[in-house]
Amino acid sequence: MSNLLVTGGAGFIGANFVHYWMRTYPEDKVVVLDALTYAGNKANLAPVAQNPNFFFCHGNICDTALVEMLLKEHRIDTLVHFAAESHVDRSITGPDAFIETNIIGTHSLLKAAKKIWLDEGLNKESHRFHHVSTDEVYGTLGPNDPAFSETTPYAPNSPYSASKAASDHLVRAYHHTYGLKVTTSNCSNNYGPYHFPEKLIPLVITNILQDKPLPIYGDGKQIRDWLYVEDHARGIELVIKKGRLGECYNIGGINEWANIDIVKLVCELMNKAFMNDPALVEKYPSATRAIKARAEDLITFVEDRAGHDRRYAIDPIKSRDELDYEPCFSFSQGIEKTISWYLCNDRWWAKKSD
Repeated sequence: MSNLLVTGGAGFIGANFVHYWMRTYPEDKVVVLDALTYAGNKANLAPVAQNPNFFFCHGNICDTALVEMLLKEHRIDTLVHFAAESHVDRSITGPDAFIETNIIGTHSLLKAAKKIWLDEGLNKESHRFHHVSTDEVYGTLGPNDPAFSETTPYAPNSPYSASKAASDHLVRAYHHTYGLKVTTSNCSNNYGPYHFPEKLIPLVITNILQDKPLPIYGDGKQIRDWLYVEDHARGIELVIKKGRLGECYNIGGINEWANIDIVKLVCELMNKAFMNDPALVEKYPSATRAIKARAEDLITFVEDRAGHDRRYAIDPIKSRDELDYEPCFSFSQGIEKTISWYLCNDRWWAKKSD
C-alpha cells in the first residue's frame, strides 16, 4: 500500500493518471491537490470521487504549509507532480503565471518534501518525488535529426518550456544536494479523454461538432510525437516502481505526425462517424460539414505563432530497456477512443469551449 499526493490531479493528464492508478492499485490512498484553474475540473475526477481511498484538496502548490500538512496528515510516501501551466500560446502572452506555477510551485513542493521526509524523518527511507516534464525542454529538431534522448542538451524556446526546464533542474538539484529520492519523466504530446479543448486534437473535434474553423499555424507541417494518455500513465507507474533514483526517463508514443495530417485524419474519422451513426446527426445538427462528409473544409491556415518549434520526437529506448515500457495503444486505437469520448461527453466539453 502507498499513499500518493498527486498535484494537478484534476487536469487532463493528472486525472487520467488518478483513474489509472486507482484501477491498478485499489488499496492505495490517492490525495489530489489542485488549484482548479481554467484547465482543472473536479468533474474530471467524478469516476473516483466516491471512492473511500480518494481525497481532494482545493489548493495551490505554492502554499508550502498546505503541502506540508497534506504530506503529514495523509502520511504521503509518493508525490506525483503534474501541476503546471502548459499551453505555449498562453506562455507567450502571459509568462508570469508559468514562472509562478512551474518554477516557484515546484520549488515549494520540493521544500515541503525535504522538510517532512528528510528533516522530520517521515517516510525518510521509502519516499519518492516524481516530476512530470515535457519533451519541449529539449528544443526543436530538424527533419532528419535523431529523436530526443535523456542526454539531449536542454534548449527551451518558449517561456513554457523554459519554465519546465528550470523545474527539471530544481528536482535534480534536490536529489544531488539533499538526497531527496526523485525521478523525472519527459513525455511527448498526450491526447485522450478530458483533454482541454484549446489543445490541437480536442479543438479539432469540438470545432467540427460546432462547425467552427480549424485553425492551423503556418503550413501545418510541424511534427509531434503523439502518446495516448493512458500509455503515459502506465509509463509513469513504471518509473515510480522500477526507475533508478535521480534518473530521467523519456516516455513517447513512437508516433510522429505533422499537425496538418493529424487534422485531416480527425476530419476523416469525424466524417465517417456521422455517416455511420444517424443519431449523431440529431445530437449535433451544427456539425454541418461533418454531416456532409466535408469536415476538412473547415481547415483555416493562420499566422504561425512566435518561436514555434518545428519538430519533437522522443526516443524511449531507455524506458524500454530499463522499465519494459512500450505503448499499448496504437494511434488508430487511441484516436478512435478519443473521438468516441468527445462524442459521448458534450456536456463536459461544451462548458470548456464557451
